[in-house]
Amino acid sequence: MSHRSLRRLALRAFAAAVLLVAAPALAQTPAAPPPAATVKVTLTTSEGPIVLELQREKAPITTANFLRYVDQKRYDGVTFYRASKTPNAPEFGLIQGGAQNDPARVLKPIAHEPTTKTGLSHTDGAISMGRFNPGSATSDFFIVVGDMTYMDANPALPGDNLGFAVFGKVVEGMDTVRKILAAPTSPTKGEGVMKGEILAKPVKIITARRAG
Repeated sequence: MSHRSLRRLALRAFAAAVLLVAAPALAQTPAAPPPAATVKVTLTTSEGPIVLELQREKAPITTANFLRYVDQKRYDGVTFYRASKTPNAPEFGLIQGGAQNDPARVLKPIAHEPTTKTGLSHTDGAISMGRFNPGSATSDFFIVVGDMTYMDANPALPGDNLGFAVFGKVVEGMDTVRKILAAPTSPTKGEGVMKGEILAKPVKIITARRAG
């Protein structure tokens, strides 16, 4: 056998040895799984638990913002303070909660994620962010009871037509949501559209934690 042939055999043997050594190492370091498309959060309130399923994939900015408040325990001790009932159909409407501009709790505003971008909608049990102008949402959020799709973005409308930013839904505890909606409100508290919609006895959010 020639010197060149011996050299080729030696190189092949070396390559095979490298593969045998590397294979177990590769098997021990599998690729990390991608993050789940949704994440659940439990709001433990003085009226019972509410479990939310947040759309991390469809509404990443809004979900990440909500989770910052949860992980930093900024929602612990705040309240559901508003129950807006639909005229002539008080079993429908929305409840609103959050830090109410408490400077010790509120983080910076986030970019607006309209429903035309996320594909989500204000259907029964949806959770969405309160805001003034687009891009002004911070901590306060609301949960709808009944379909409120008129709150979705609608490019056909004049003016501010970007709607509100849905980012998840209630998957357990709608009985608690409906109980809060049915609670008495003060006829004098609140300003503007909120007058008469402020709960006479706000419902405390004891803790907000990722479920599981």
